Amino acid sequence: MLICSLYSLRPLSRRESILYCMRQKSDCAVELPSDPPPENGSDFSRRDFISRLAAISASLATASPLLGSAKAAEQGRSKPDDPISGGGQGSIQIALKVNGNTQRLLVDSRATLLDVLRDRLQLTGTKKGCDHGACGACTVHLDGRRILSCLTLAAMAQGKEITTIEGLANGEELHPVQAAFIECDGFQCGYCTPGQIMSAAACIKEGHTGSDDEIREFMSGNLCRCGAYPNIVDAIKIAAAKMKE
Repeated sequence: MLICSLYSLRPLSRRESILYCMRQKSDCAVELPSDPPPENGSDFSRRDFISRLAAISASLATASPLLGSAKAAEQGRSKPDDPISGGGQGSIQIALKVNGNTQRLLVDSRATLLDVLRDRLQLTGTKKGCDHGACGACTVHLDGRRILSCLTLAAMAQGKEITTIEGLANGEELHPVQAAFIECDGFQCGYCTPGQIMSAAACIKEGHTGSDDEIREFMSGNLCRCGAYPNIVDAIKIAAAKMKE
């Protein structure tokens, strides 16, 4: 064992090391040899260093069982309620009519419609982008109007018709907007596409397709990081013409 004095950082002699070990093993006080005065003028001696080291070791030995007990108590403590799965305090029973089917769920009152759609109903076509209502990737229809599902509580959607990208087509027949997006190549990575299509269908229904500028204005809430905007505008114009027919 290499033991150094604090003020000189020199190795202790064999006799000094033995005395140090005896002091650690025995309850009896051991008289250590006197120390020369430190060169830097400090009053801190090797004896003080060893005494403080012994006190720290005793404190750590006492604290270990306490830390173990605290960790065990933390592990045994119940986890906070999951705001999506529900089942804890604040859970409510809701009924959501999604794509024509009524689903009854027990959810936390804080759960958003987006999280319930994706994590409870497995309708993962609706994407979670920014989760702050800024990108439009989570757009769905609520009673025919486009909404941001990440900013809508699931409890607020009860008694209303919810339509997601999975329910936009008529069976095997694609919605005109979906078909136009494929025709015009209105997507690249595809992550924003479900929200773009849902917003475009509502934009056409609202009658905001009079010009390219009007389409851009009323689609401005949906961001495409790939930059497919010109093709998206073309797809909306083609879909609007087909839907008018």
